[in-house]
Amino acid sequence: MTVRVVLADDQPLIRQGARYLIDSSDDLEVVGEAADGAQAVELARAYHPDVVVMDIRMPGMDGLAATRAITSDAALAGIRVLVLTTFEIDEYVFEALRAGASGFIGKGVQPHELLDAIRVVARGEALLSPQATKRLITHFLQQPGHARPSAGRSPLTERELEIVALVASGLTNADIAERLHLSPATVKTHVNRSMMKLSARDRAQLVVFAYQSGLVGISANVPRSQ
Repeated sequence: MTVRVVLADDQPLIRQGARYLIDSSDDLEVVGEAADGAQAVELARAYHPDVVVMDIRMPGMDGLAATRAITSDAALAGIRVLVLTTFEIDEYVFEALRAGASGFIGKGVQPHELLDAIRVVARGEALLSPQATKRLITHFLQQPGHARPSAGRSPLTERELEIVALVASGLTNADIAERLHLSPATVKTHVNRSMMKLSARDRAQLVVFAYQSGLVGISANVPRSQ
């Protein structure tokens, strides 16, 4: 099945290069290009793509507002947003993730990494470098006036909290299953239940929750269950 993509970036040269790269892959297709956030939202509504590759800093409606508009629209359910940023430590990337983006990738990546990122996000998985995400969210949490919620008030069970912490540490379902001596299907069930309880669109928002609530740094190195 071909993954349908909308490109949103205010620089025509970047859009042209990305389009050429994406269209050269048999399983990917660019169905529209946007020069700002408002156009990205319009194209998302018109074409209902699988993935919107979204630059953050654009004139008019920026990528953050556009991401929020897309992910909050029930009619656009299923569309994934992949944030494209010049710097991994972009103060707006965390906000984009919290608004519903499924991940982020730097503009300095290799061509094949962009293609792989689109495929990963299209599958409904989170594209998050654990190291970059940890730096990014730690920076955000250190900003004045940020209130850090407590994991103790979470609706999740202890097992679900444990698994969400491991998701935030960058582990796949298979990795978590091996560490906790569970079946991959059981881990997937716990992940899905956690997403439902937290009203999270995907794993990316579970990572946001884990960092906001303090799970990561407390439970990131969870010992193997007996």
